Amino acid sequence: MSVTVILPTTLRNFTAKESECTVEAGSVQEALEALVALYPEAGPIIFDEQGKIRSFLNIFVNSDNVRYAEGTATPLHDNDTLTIIPAIAGGSGEGEARTDEEGAGSAPSEDKPQALIPPERAVKLDNDEVLRYSRHLLLQEIGIKGQKKLKGARVLVAGAGGLGAPLCLYLAAAGVGTIGIADFDLVDATNLQRQVIHGQRDIGRPKTASARDSIRAINPKIKVEVFEGLNADNIEEIVSSFDVVADGTDNYVARYLISDACVKTHKPDVFGAIYQFEGQVTVFYPPYSPCYRCLYPAPPPPGLVPTCSQSGVLGAIAGIIGSIQANEVIKLLVGGGEPLLGKLLTMDIWHNRFNVLNIPRDPHCVTCANPESLGPLTEIDYEDLCGLKQEAQEEPVESIEALELKRRLDAGESITVVDVREPHERAIVKFPGAVVIPIGQLSRRQNELDPTCDTVFICKEGQRSILAIRTLREAGYTGRCFNLKDGINTWARDVDRSLPQY
Repeated sequence: MSVTVILPTTLRNFTAKESECTVEAGSVQEALEALVALYPEAGPIIFDEQGKIRSFLNIFVNSDNVRYAEGTATPLHDNDTLTIIPAIAGGSGEGEARTDEEGAGSAPSEDKPQALIPPERAVKLDNDEVLRYSRHLLLQEIGIKGQKKLKGARVLVAGAGGLGAPLCLYLAAAGVGTIGIADFDLVDATNLQRQVIHGQRDIGRPKTASARDSIRAINPKIKVEVFEGLNADNIEEIVSSFDVVADGTDNYVARYLISDACVKTHKPDVFGAIYQFEGQVTVFYPPYSPCYRCLYPAPPPPGLVPTCSQSGVLGAIAGIIGSIQANEVIKLLVGGGEPLLGKLLTMDIWHNRFNVLNIPRDPHCVTCANPESLGPLTEIDYEDLCGLKQEAQEEPVESIEALELKRRLDAGESITVVDVREPHERAIVKFPGAVVIPIGQLSRRQNELDPTCDTVFICKEGQRSILAIRTLREAGYTGRCFNLKDGINTWARDVDRSLPQY
């Protein structure tokens, strides 16, 4: 059977940059084995030590997740498409719109949640608001009734970055009465390429303050509540005071924490994630849909899926995904349309691929299968869950400061510097005298390294180089390895200021 395998960006470092390939296979297992035969270095990324598919990967045949079907034994047919969907740190039910004169919403059904905004919170519109929102009022699916619901609604936006920016802007323009913003970060120059809620004058300011000012400039009647980040101590109290949470965070600890809090407080979690040119959107809202842990029982190993600051992101994808999240929020608040409940919208805008995939609930999910049994979130070690704590049996990775590396190089010590970045990234700034071995080629090119001398691995921020060292160790390399702490940016800052930081 001829099958097309769609490869996510996170795998392409290990598949010669190919975005898809064709294999001959009669089952999912055979297709994945054929893929690994073509690209052996992708094997450890797809399969764990026991030969099972890693839990941060979902495999779809056409639009169906094989995890809850026949797994890797799922049969394949000619011209099937097998899509690999990884976790990245970024609707069910039918029904026609009501035809009453106020509009707003579809008839409720058993597989669709009831309206989130009770009638007593549907706030009356004044004449200025009728004019401002007239384009909404002319939509039968929203109308006066729906706009009143939006005015009475409370939405928490987690993260005021690439996804949070369009979320906040469009929710404010749509007339959502209260917008909460949770973020602890400051605006820096690299944010401005995609975080359109901030401007040049906001560099150095808290993102929450900048976002609040932008929201008020668009719609001064919107109430803005600011929270300096979410954590296990405060998240349940904060989330419980809102109707919907829109997750625009950029790390796995926050993803799992927000999902668990939404399950415990019975709030919908409108999830969005982006990576380079790819994006994902869904609505986690048990029992009407799965939760985040159903889709991704465990996160990828640290460093395998780099952040936007490490691997880059097209600014427009943040605007697209954040806008779709805003649309999902509005549908939930108004009570109409087909929210992405039990559906995962994925896109690769560089190759113009758009899919809506089915994501069923996991009946054995540790979170949403029995949410009443979920204890206090403060008792869950989210850093340990996400692999951010070094296991006792794991050999530590030695780091070296930029100034110390310069001292040793100037002293003429025998040191090999290996740059694990990709060619397009090295074009931004080169490390003098470095041996170039992209991370996806390290295992098969380890014979190019001399295990009798120290080797220092470098990347942009010092995270991928840690993964590179661990990859080499697993491949049997015995030489002494160092990670350049904080990457080439710290070299540009502390050693050679003629080099750009990025």
